Amino acid sequence: MRFQLLGPLSIADGQNAVVLQPSKPTSLLAALLTHPNTVVATGYLVRAVWDEEQPATARAALQTCVLRLRRIFTRYGIANSAIEAVPGGYRMAADAATLDLVRFRELVRESRAAADSETELYRLKEALALWHGPLLANVSSQMLHRDEVPRLTEERLRALERACDIELALGRCRQVLVELWEAARTHPGHERFSEQLIEALYRTGRQAEAFAEYRRVKTRLKEELGVDPGPSLQRLELSILRGEDLGMLAADRATTTPPAIEGGGQADRSASAAASHPLPAPVPAVRPAAPAAVSCFTGRTADGEAITERLVSGPGAGPALVVVSGAPGIGKTALALQTAYRIQDAFPDGCFVLPMVRPDGGVLSTDEALAALGPPATGDRRTLLVLDDALSADQVRPLLPAAEGSAVIVTSRRGLAGLVATHGGLVHRLGAFDPAESRQLLVNTLGMERVEAEPEAADRLASLCGHFPLGLRIAAARLLTRPSLRIGDCADWLAGDSPTRLALADDPRMSVPNVFQGALERLEPRLAEAFIRVGSQRSRTVSGPEQAERLGSAATAEEMLERLADAGLLEEGPPGPYRMHELLRCYARRLAGEADPDGDPDHGRGQPAIAPH
Repeated sequence: MRFQLLGPLSIADGQNAVVLQPSKPTSLLAALLTHPNTVVATGYLVRAVWDEEQPATARAALQTCVLRLRRIFTRYGIANSAIEAVPGGYRMAADAATLDLVRFRELVRESRAAADSETELYRLKEALALWHGPLLANVSSQMLHRDEVPRLTEERLRALERACDIELALGRCRQVLVELWEAARTHPGHERFSEQLIEALYRTGRQAEAFAEYRRVKTRLKEELGVDPGPSLQRLELSILRGEDLGMLAADRATTTPPAIEGGGQADRSASAAASHPLPAPVPAVRPAAPAAVSCFTGRTADGEAITERLVSGPGAGPALVVVSGAPGIGKTALALQTAYRIQDAFPDGCFVLPMVRPDGGVLSTDEALAALGPPATGDRRTLLVLDDALSADQVRPLLPAAEGSAVIVTSRRGLAGLVATHGGLVHRLGAFDPAESRQLLVNTLGMERVEAEPEAADRLASLCGHFPLGLRIAAARLLTRPSLRIGDCADWLAGDSPTRLALADDPRMSVPNVFQGALERLEPRLAEAFIRVGSQRSRTVSGPEQAERLGSAATAEEMLERLADAGLLEEGPPGPYRMHELLRCYARRLAGEADPDGDPDHGRGQPAIAPH
């Protein structure tokens, strides 16, 4: 068992994790874990658990809270001795294997001791990958959010800043742009991110955008704080005005030892040692592949026909373009691959599928994509290109072929309206299966005989999967590996904790929680928090005015809802209300949690059940 603190507080066992509900034991656990292997004073713990509403018998109440937390530990096989009572308070021992915060700090220390930039960057990315969503989103302690969350966030920002410095030094300016856009917008007070973003824009030939970003930062500082940009940003502006080469400046920064992020001092690393490791040139992270038929592909007949018509007989001016968008796990990639496989004969000069996200989860840069694909098609060449899981329009534009007879399918959780606005094309947004399609997918995978033996149970199973193709395939795989398991029993087990149980232990990609969590991690923290707040309400539909109180104001609510819709996490929108898929709502409610009558974080859930055999 291990504790996950760098996101919603949870207890994990392998790939399975239980997110604790907001409660006093959860606040107590968070207070102990933010100070691992340290004696945490009783008074501090009391303030963390009760904030300003401390009980008259605070110490006795704290002892009771510790006992309740130990009982929760027992359910997950965690020893009572994990919490140690010592003079003056309590202590909780943890190491890199049992607490992600300790592992994060260990990796950051290793990065500072690395002998070359690539190793340092690898360690930093490994450390940053441990963060998984809004920090302590399910912890109700106001004191911890006021005092500890900013401190931990600062540790992450320093690591991210250093990683971006190294990426810029390695010449991967386009690759780091997406991350810098998000960091600069999410943390406007962290001026270094704006500086890095301006530098990256300038070094990729986008000088006008670099100046516009500088003016935006300067205006914000003047209006909000009445100050000018710092000396570093002003020097950067002068360098851009003079047309200076910023590559050497970035390389110099990458060979400078970064400041310590948390206790322990700086690593001893000389400039000569760093200079002995020359910066490597970017290399392709992935390679394109030919489209292949999707196993047991079901439904989407009208969708496939509409896309085929656009691609094969679309307008003649430029390549035909279709953006397939929708919620995570809705089947965008499967539809794109199956369609490409069916129509590949219409493109004699080649069909290629290129994932826009690397296997390690990093964003594929334009340079990497161009290196993998080669020059875009021109003249009379007819090629079909599938760009899978694109994050932004800027990531796609440089890859579009110029040949009129060519075609492109882009899958993305976003609508990529900016891409369609500049290059034309069709945006095809997928919804969940209808009941008939869900039933057919189960028939195609499990066989007609097994489904017809339990038709009502099969329909209930499909409903519990939210009619999401990914969820249905996971449930079908579980049934295929357990031939004697009845569909009804599988549905009953799934109903106990859906969508958490829609996951296969031997393949992290076949996991609805992992896919949803990956989608949230692509959002800035306040937008991820808005998703949890919106999804945890009772109503199936939401609108801006209704969410004004939850999200701050009517204008903020409208902006947040529109951005969530663009990210594939909401459907429809103005002039009508927004809707959230039921499976996404279940996931949001699980992340949000609700304080139960007894205050136990996992009240009503029980210990994670073992799948029926």
